[in-house]
Amino acid sequence: MSHAKSRMKATMVALILALALSNIGQAQVGRSEGLVNPDLANEKELLSLPHMNATLVKDIMERRPFLKMSDLNSFLAPSLRKEQLAELYGKMFVQINLNTATQEEILLIPGVGKRMLHEFEEYRPYKTLAQFRKEIGKYVDQKELARLEQYVFVPIHLNTASDEDILSIPGMGKRMLREFKEYRPYKNIEQFRKEIGKYVDKKEVARLERYVTLN
Repeated sequence: MSHAKSRMKATMVALILALALSNIGQAQVGRSEGLVNPDLANEKELLSLPHMNATLVKDIMERRPFLKMSDLNSFLAPSLRKEQLAELYGKMFVQINLNTATQEEILLIPGVGKRMLHEFEEYRPYKTLAQFRKEIGKYVDQKELARLEQYVFVPIHLNTASDEDILSIPGMGKRMLREFKEYRPYKNIEQFRKEIGKYVDKKEVARLERYVTLN
């Protein structure tokens, strides 16, 4: 094989590898390392969590979805002490929007203090979850980064999101992926509510809407 052909082959291999790597880790919702989603968990899963009892579990299931972590915290705070809440939030949490979460919501993430709060806010607006990994990875190791990632998401764009992006939404399956894509391009969020509302109730539409944007 000539030198020119060898160089061309090496270039093609490098290009293919680069394209493959570019598609890794593009999902916009943090990967769970066992963190329970209170909007999707069943009764048994909720009862197994620290400081949960039958009454709290029943009320959570009746009130959900919790569209903000602050809503869940406001509900639980009268029943649990601060240290109990911190332990519980190490196991269960409503993921926060990296670009719109309040300081109070960010500080509800166990182990996040004023310094890390500053780092979370410094890099707004986040365009991708990969950006979060890159920037926050400057301050913590990979294990801690994976733990923090569970608690956050960057909204996906309804008209351009990849299948991987859409399937990263908690509770999303192949059927709903198909419905999300069927009505593209969405002109406004009201259209999303109308079309997806054909398949799920208003509460589930509201839960799904948390994870999407048209901006």
